[in-house]
Amino acid sequence: MTTGIDQREARRTAIILAASQAIVGSAAPIAISIGGLAGHYLLDADKSLATLPITGFNLGVALGAIPAAALIRALGQRNGFMTGTAITALGGAIATLGLFNADFWLFAFGLVVLGLGGAFVQQFRFAAADNAPPAFKARAISFVLAGGVITAILGPQIVIFTRELFAPVMFAGSFASILGLAAVGAIVLSFLRVRDRAGAADLSAGAPARPLSVILRQPQFVVGLICAVGTYALMSFVMTGAPLAMVGCGFSPDEATLGISWHVMAMFAPSFFTGRLIVRFGRETILATGLVLLVGCAIVALSGIALWQFWTALILLGLGWNFGFIAATAMVAETYRPSEKGKVLGLHDFILFGSVALASLSSGLVYNGWGWEMLNWIVFPVTVICFVSLGLLMASQRRARAL
Repeated sequence: MTTGIDQREARRTAIILAASQAIVGSAAPIAISIGGLAGHYLLDADKSLATLPITGFNLGVALGAIPAAALIRALGQRNGFMTGTAITALGGAIATLGLFNADFWLFAFGLVVLGLGGAFVQQFRFAAADNAPPAFKARAISFVLAGGVITAILGPQIVIFTRELFAPVMFAGSFASILGLAAVGAIVLSFLRVRDRAGAADLSAGAPARPLSVILRQPQFVVGLICAVGTYALMSFVMTGAPLAMVGCGFSPDEATLGISWHVMAMFAPSFFTGRLIVRFGRETILATGLVLLVGCAIVALSGIALWQFWTALILLGLGWNFGFIAATAMVAETYRPSEKGKVLGLHDFILFGSVALASLSSGLVYNGWGWEMLNWIVFPVTVICFVSLGLLMASQRRARAL
């Protein structure tokens, strides 16, 4: 009976977080789909810095990871997450002001602040897992990420309908709309129940916290982090350059934005069943499938520059991210105790989004210097590193079971 009640409560929490993910999380595809184009629009000379605002967004997520985890722990999930929506609104306001003033650096700073708000959104998946009994953790993570299906539609459609709202100041309307998204997201989050769940849903809750060095040396944590960084960084690296490449090949900004819409849909739509697949086939198998899909993305992208090839590559990129990242997240979620959650997740997301920020910055530099093809060739060595680390973990697990 208790397990059934816990699972119903976990489902309710996951649905609320998924709804907020759908709304507040739409700020991310807005920033990513037109951040580079807006940067290109604001720059007069060196266009290689066009993706710097997107790097600023990812850097903000990285810098906000540890403070966000600490603030959520101090204020509780409801108040902590609602604070995040206020920061998201502030970032949208600053970015809008930067566009009206034609100030590239103010715009980039606005996206840094927007990223700080995004750091709170990134904690949704872990919050859902922490409020769930062990058997429901992977599905709870999937529930939250499934909210991104709405994000995939809402964010790009907002861009299409608002990017010329304040013409001749391009894209200002899209970033101004983030204030409304943040307000609605805060209302949704207000329905979270206020209580301290630390230790309520995990049998290891009463165990003392271990030193961070002990947690970080766990092979499962190391491989989970490597694969999370690999899948997320590759996704950001290729996705950030894709709109620039599509526009550079003669396609319209709306066609580039729709490509990102299909990509984000592919990122989140499988979340309705990814958790079940993990339960049935195992984290390692689903993670390996995600890596194969990322390789498929690169192969399609290298095959030509027709619109269907761009869009198909972006869809495969999103599917690969979904399988790989959810499986890697589920691996990490089983390596820490509730008493260790704050410090582990803060460090995890700091490393993760620091790498993603570097990937998005590198995307603009690589695209400007060597073109779209080189962006995709880089996918292969990164996936090989992930495959090798995963293979070593699976081999060690088999040896441990054999003893």
